[in-house]
Amino acid sequence: MWGEEQARLALLELWATGKLRRRSSQGAVWSHLAGLPWTRRTGRRDEVALVETQREEVRSLLDRVWPGWAGALEALRAAGLSVDERGWRRLKDRERAERLPRALPPRLNQRTATAAVAARSKAGLTEARREALGGVEVTRDGLVRLRPHAGLAVRRGDGEAELDVEVVVRLLGELVVTERALRDGTRLHGERPAAILLVENVGAYLDLTPPQGWLVALVPGWDTATVRAFLDELDPRHEVPVVHFGDLDPNGVRIARHLRALRPDLRWAIPELWAEYLEERALRGAWPEDLDVAGEPALVRELYARGLWLEQEVIVLDPRLAEALEGYLR
Repeated sequence: MWGEEQARLALLELWATGKLRRRSSQGAVWSHLAGLPWTRRTGRRDEVALVETQREEVRSLLDRVWPGWAGALEALRAAGLSVDERGWRRLKDRERAERLPRALPPRLNQRTATAAVAARSKAGLTEARREALGGVEVTRDGLVRLRPHAGLAVRRGDGEAELDVEVVVRLLGELVVTERALRDGTRLHGERPAAILLVENVGAYLDLTPPQGWLVALVPGWDTATVRAFLDELDPRHEVPVVHFGDLDPNGVRIARHLRALRPDLRWAIPELWAEYLEERALRGAWPEDLDVAGEPALVRELYARGLWLEQEVIVLDPRLAEALEGYLR
């Protein structure tokens, strides 16, 4: 079933303009109205027109389901907006913008900012909605979870105190850097890592033994924006090797390609020892036909051909893993 607002807006458009076009957001409502004696098909595809002899029937229905429809119609016309769902959304956006506090915080999370100018926090932040926020900085507020190597420190700016990362890890277990901290100038410095290891899943991130001197970062799925900003700040010249270790399944392939697009020098770690786990530990899983793996490593191609997946956690405790990862620097 369609929503009440969709139905009311469709009726209003039909009554006010005499026509109603099919739209993806109102498809069910349109189909229902197209089957009633109130409408007739026009010569245009996916369009119905109001049968004039039925105008009062539609008006009577509007009075019942939307007592304030006349005021809504007047507001749309006064604002110079189209009498349809799109015009209504713009009208409500303008009304929300007018109700915004005069003094907004200089920075808002994207959900908070969107809720202030749109119908809900998970709506799109359109250009018009963004303009209503003025100079507010909108953040996604991602974070980077890190298992740092020895000799790393953190500081904000040149004149502020420095914090030994080893102390943070001893107290909290790992180092977490937020997007806002990066925007405000928090930087890692000190001993440069021998390599940066990006790990897809939290279990593997926490439990694998990395090669000595490597910095390990959790990259959970597609949430890569903050990790990208972190890498750009830590290694702007791409001088430190970056290795990715993730699942061998369709999503794992897509994530590796996504990361490679962000960081062309990325090395995708698929150790040879992984093949030893194929027969006993592989999982049955479908591969999309449109996912082309022709140029990928042999193990990925075999998994694709046999309809199998391999989880990265399977080899996390293998004592040979650290040496195998180090091999990607040679």
